[in-house]
Amino acid sequence: MLAADDLLIGAHTSAAGGAHNALIEGKSIGATTVQIFTSNQKQWKGKVITEEAAELFQEILHETGLQKIMSHSSYLINLGSPLTEGLHKSRRAFREEIERCLGLGLTFLNFHPGAALNKPREQCLDRVVESLILMEDLLKDENLTLLLETTAGQGSAVGCLFDELGYIVSRVKKHVPIGVCIDTCHIFAAGYDIRTGAAWKEIFKIFDEKIGLNYLKAFHLNDSMKASASRRDRHAPLGEGEIGLESFRFLMTNPLTRELPKYLETPGGCPLWDKEIWMLREFARGSKR
Repeated sequence: MLAADDLLIGAHTSAAGGAHNALIEGKSIGATTVQIFTSNQKQWKGKVITEEAAELFQEILHETGLQKIMSHSSYLINLGSPLTEGLHKSRRAFREEIERCLGLGLTFLNFHPGAALNKPREQCLDRVVESLILMEDLLKDENLTLLLETTAGQGSAVGCLFDELGYIVSRVKKHVPIGVCIDTCHIFAAGYDIRTGAAWKEIFKIFDEKIGLNYLKAFHLNDSMKASASRRDRHAPLGEGEIGLESFRFLMTNPLTRELPKYLETPGGCPLWDKEIWMLREFARGSKR
C-alpha cells in the first residue's frame, strides 16, 4: 500500500507560458500529479507542441517527480454534435488534442462526452462512439488513455448516467484505450448520492454493473454548491458544499479508490489547493482532523 505522501493528488494548474509551468505550480502546492490544458480551451485551433517544448516538459516532469499527468480537452468540443460543421470541428480539435497529449507524453486525456442539443440522446451517444473510433489510428500502441468525464447533466449533456457511459465504453473499448473519470460534483448533481461511505459502496455496485470498475481510472474532487439531482454544475471547496467531508475521507481510505489519481478543480486556486491536498493526505493517514 502506498504511503500517504506518495498518493497521486493534485489540481488543475496553470500552463500559462508553457505546459511545463503547470508542473512547477503543482510541485509548489504539494501535488504529485496535475491536470492541464495543453492549449487554449476556448479556441478551436490549438497550438502545436514543438520538440523543444516537449523536451522541456519531460525535463521538468523528471525534476518534479509528478506522475500520470492529465489533460482536460477543450470545452468547445462536442463529439456527439448533430450539426455537421460542429461535429467536423470537434473531431478535428479532438484529434489535435490527442496529438498534443502524445507529444507531451501524458497519461490521460479527460473529456466531456458530448451534448445532444435538439436531437435524441441515443443519436448523440452513437456519434460519440463513431467519433472515438475515428481516433483509433492515433492511439494504436500508445500509452494515452481517453477518460470519459461524468457530467452533471446540464442542458442536453450526455454522460450524466452510468448507463450512457457504459454504452460508450462497451462499443469503443476494442478500438481505443478508454476509461472513466468520476467528477464528484457532477455525479452528485446528476443524482448519485455520495455523501457517505455506505452511499459510495452502492454507487460502485451500480458503476460496476453498468460500466465495470476496471474502467474507473481517476477522480475530479469537488464539493457541490447545489443539491443532489439539481443537474447544476457548481463546484465548491471540499467540505463547504452539499456533499461534505465524509465523502472525500472515504475516497482517501477505501482500498478501491485510495490509490487512484485525484485532481482538484475546486474554486480558490493554489492557496486552497495547498490546504486541500494536505487535508486529503491527512485523511489517507487516518487523521480525524
